[in-house]
Amino acid sequence: METRLETSRELSVQIAEAIRDAIVAGQLIVDARLPSEAELAEKFGVSRPTVREALKRLAAQNLIRTQRGAGGGAFVNRLSYEQAHAQQITTSTLLLSMNRVDFETACEARFALERACAPLAAARRTAGQLDAMRAEITRQGDAATSDEAFCASDVAFHRTLVDAAQNPVLSYHLAGAVEAMQPLMNMITFTARSRERIVALHRQIVTGLGARDEAATEAALAGLERYTRRLFAEVMSARAARLTRG
Repeated sequence: METRLETSRELSVQIAEAIRDAIVAGQLIVDARLPSEAELAEKFGVSRPTVREALKRLAAQNLIRTQRGAGGGAFVNRLSYEQAHAQQITTSTLLLSMNRVDFETACEARFALERACAPLAAARRTAGQLDAMRAEITRQGDAATSDEAFCASDVAFHRTLVDAAQNPVLSYHLAGAVEAMQPLMNMITFTARSRERIVALHRQIVTGLGARDEAATEAALAGLERYTRRLFAEVMSARAARLTRG
């Protein structure tokens, strides 16, 4: 574990990075007990409060867990893709909100990844997942469904499509695309979209999955991407026209 610290950078951040790197490199294995705060403070030549702050950073990333009592301390956590979803979504949301990713880039990435799930989802989807997607379509087709509820249902529909691929790595990587990028797309395009058109495309997706027809599923997703891009172009054009008039 690297213990030399730079005075120009925050010490607790460097300590957290050093411990994280040791975990990634396998120097600290799952369920291994980390040295005590006092031992880490001596090792890095810092105060115990600085070590404590570093451990808090690691715990926030789910890399370690702490236990109280005689056999307590800080231990290397056993991470799962499900546990990492929230962090992936938060990071993606922050990147988008800070304008680090534009709409076109987000749209391209989201649908490219989602289409990659289509063949696997067509082969592996369960009856329960099809039922869940149909339930979201019913919700989307209800005139009483609010815009906010429609957007939430849209996310749930695509989350189920991704999970139907039964591949936790794809589900993890698409967590940000579906649950961060998609709400952004909905927020920008909801004033121009046709619910009927989206519901029709969602039905085509479920029909493809139900028939285990990967080509039909991919074609429906491609149609949804084209429609989403067209909506964005229309919204941007309308905004430009309003600015010109103003």
